[in-house]
Amino acid sequence: MDKKPTVALAGNPNSGKTSIFNELTGSHQYVGNWPGVTVEKKEGKFSWNGYEINVVDLPGTYSLTAYSIDETIARDFIVEGQPDAVIVVIDSSNLARNLYLALEILELGANVILDLNMIDEAERKGLKIDVEKISSFFNVPVVETVAVTGKGIQHLKETIIEAIGTERNEFKIDYGEEIEREIEYLSEFLKSKGVSLKFPLRWFVIKLLEGDTEIIKEAKLLNLADEIEEKVQESKIRLEKQLGSDPETSIIEKRYGIIEGLIKECVERQVGIEERLTISDKIDRIVTNKYLGIPIFLLIMWLTFQLIFKLGEPVVGIIELLFDWLGKTISLWVTSVGAPEWIISLVRDGIISGVGSVLVFLPNILLLFLVISILEDSGYMARAAFVMDRLMHALGLHGKSFIPMILGFGCNVPAVMACRTVESEKDRILTILVIPLMSCTARLPIYVLFASIFFPKNQGWIIFSLYVLGILLAIIVARIFKGIFFKHEVAPMIMELPPYRLPQLKGIFIHMWERGSQFLKKAGSIILAGVVLIWILASLPLGIEYASSESFIGRLGSILAPLLKPAGFGFWQAGVALFFGLVAKELVIGALGTVYGVEEAGLVGAISQNFTPLSAYSFMVMSLIYIPCIATIGVIKKETNWKWTGLAVGYSLVLGWILAVLIYQIGRLFL
Repeated sequence: MDKKPTVALAGNPNSGKTSIFNELTGSHQYVGNWPGVTVEKKEGKFSWNGYEINVVDLPGTYSLTAYSIDETIARDFIVEGQPDAVIVVIDSSNLARNLYLALEILELGANVILDLNMIDEAERKGLKIDVEKISSFFNVPVVETVAVTGKGIQHLKETIIEAIGTERNEFKIDYGEEIEREIEYLSEFLKSKGVSLKFPLRWFVIKLLEGDTEIIKEAKLLNLADEIEEKVQESKIRLEKQLGSDPETSIIEKRYGIIEGLIKECVERQVGIEERLTISDKIDRIVTNKYLGIPIFLLIMWLTFQLIFKLGEPVVGIIELLFDWLGKTISLWVTSVGAPEWIISLVRDGIISGVGSVLVFLPNILLLFLVISILEDSGYMARAAFVMDRLMHALGLHGKSFIPMILGFGCNVPAVMACRTVESEKDRILTILVIPLMSCTARLPIYVLFASIFFPKNQGWIIFSLYVLGILLAIIVARIFKGIFFKHEVAPMIMELPPYRLPQLKGIFIHMWERGSQFLKKAGSIILAGVVLIWILASLPLGIEYASSESFIGRLGSILAPLLKPAGFGFWQAGVALFFGLVAKELVIGALGTVYGVEEAGLVGAISQNFTPLSAYSFMVMSLIYIPCIATIGVIKKETNWKWTGLAVGYSLVLGWILAVLIYQIGRLFL
């Protein structure tokens, strides 16, 4: 037996699959409480009884029919990756939906372990599951777990070791005489032609009858493509005449029929428990109400930004003092050891001023991540997408598009990748195009600094307005692009609303720190490199005053300044800040700190002298909209092509400039 086997984790979204992954491997992968959070393959390892097990966390899917990229990734890994075992994680409180995926994986010929997760929730709902009967029916090991508490994880590890290397038992569903006859007919035809397939023959034929698009593409790659298509079509026509419905519907109904029979045989339900309203139902009567839903969502956003300022401001003040002290202390030390003037300037004006002016906002960013983690893990984020579905449809967008848009509040890069959960390619591209309008945490330091200087009594309201503006612009732009590029009907959104759960403190702080640590890593790499580059450009050519208009960076800013003058900030320092914001939005503040050669406290004075409240708001709007950062541009290119990437960059730049100019010019008429 292989001492380093590979096992795959498969399951529906919200089945607790990623929590099981974390418990098995000790990895702190992000865990959310709404569909589509895991998009790409994630790997981890654990050691047990002399074995080193490689665990692959597959995307959450409801089936193996390739309607989305997630389902294709999961299916291809099970077939081509040939894991030694596949753990199908099941929400025990919702067996009817979760067992469908398990049936398909069993039909695929995988070595399956069924993990009945969230067994505690099933018990709270009055469900008593006969594990031995389920194991006997499928002829596979079945384990009960509660991922959030770690219950059953040791038993699961032992079961994995026992299952690895065991002979795989063929699982076969009897689809009835008519369908079985056609399966046999097509199988014999493919055998007679000597066709070589990467999938099991019977499974391949069933998927052809179901009309699976990816399997049809596989069939077209074979030498006998036309003949296979003709035979499949003949079988479908015969079945429709005999059954009165298309084969896909009949096959799906048969699978659910088996699941229903299994549940009746293996699950006891206490009388009256299921009929009574659950706590989630009662909360949803208010939270998802068609009149109250959107106001509640906006209220939660507003409260979030109030919390960020009220709790974050005292800590920000402490960090400001720390960097002020650090800058003076290091400058004195470097001077005392006789370092050249350029070294002193690099440390004081470049590194301390640039990086320090960004890092002071770490408390605000951590608080935002904390709130987002609580909302996701509690189950509210799924409700937010559900509430927005009607509005999104009215504007021609798919309701599921709102999920990546919410993710965009954290970072646009994973938000763009999360668009893979939108099944339609046109809706997916449309959503990707507007994601950069969602205000990510990289822009938050800009808002916090400018709002605290010019709007000290209304900081929360100002930042709230910028986030709402981003959402409104995304919806409007999507509507316009839809009318120009994507004229098609929007498919309805069917989305799971997971039960409300009390977030685990350990989980939400892990999520907050993982996201916050990414900010710190960026400060120690991209932002540090950026401010050093800015310092170099501000110090050259030799002999000029540091960060003067004669420096290289001053000349660059002077080229951009006339374009920005109509927006109210037509001075070269603002042009430089926005230019380097292309690398990372945090560099907008880092660049200002570097070119002014001051720490955060000094930066407040410099900005106060160059901006007015109106031009400050205009600058924040420009920072919200103009050009995505390089990382976001890269992932947009990866997910689409250069055509759509160019459009995303071009329209955002033009829209940002136009809105900034309009706000400043119209504002001047009233102020």
